[in-house]
Amino acid sequence: MHVTLVHVQVKPDRIDDFIAAIRLNHEASIREPGNRRFDVLQSPEDPAQFILYEAYAAAEDAAAHKETAHYLAWRDMVADWMAEPRQGVRYHGLFPKG
Repeated sequence: MHVTLVHVQVKPDRIDDFIAAIRLNHEASIREPGNRRFDVLQSPEDPAQFILYEAYAAAEDAAAHKETAHYLAWRDMVADWMAEPRQGVRYHGLFPKG
C-alpha cells in the first residue's frame, strides 16, 4: 500500500475555509479507484496544523489522484491559504494489507 502523510500549515484566518475545501476533496478522493483511506486530521494544540493521511493500493493510484479534477481544483483553491508549503512524506503501508 502506498501511503502519504501530507503536513499542512494553514493561515489562521483561513482554517474554516480550508476545512470546507478539504471536506470536498476528501469526499471525492474516497471514491477514487485504488483509494484505501483519505483521513483529515487537525491538531488540537494548533488548529491551523493538519495532516492528510492518504492511502492508495499502489503508487499509480496515488499519482492518478493528483490528476483528478477535484484534486486540481482543491490545490488551486487552497494555495494562498498555506502558511508554508505542504510537505508530503511517503511510506509503505505494511498492515493492513491491501
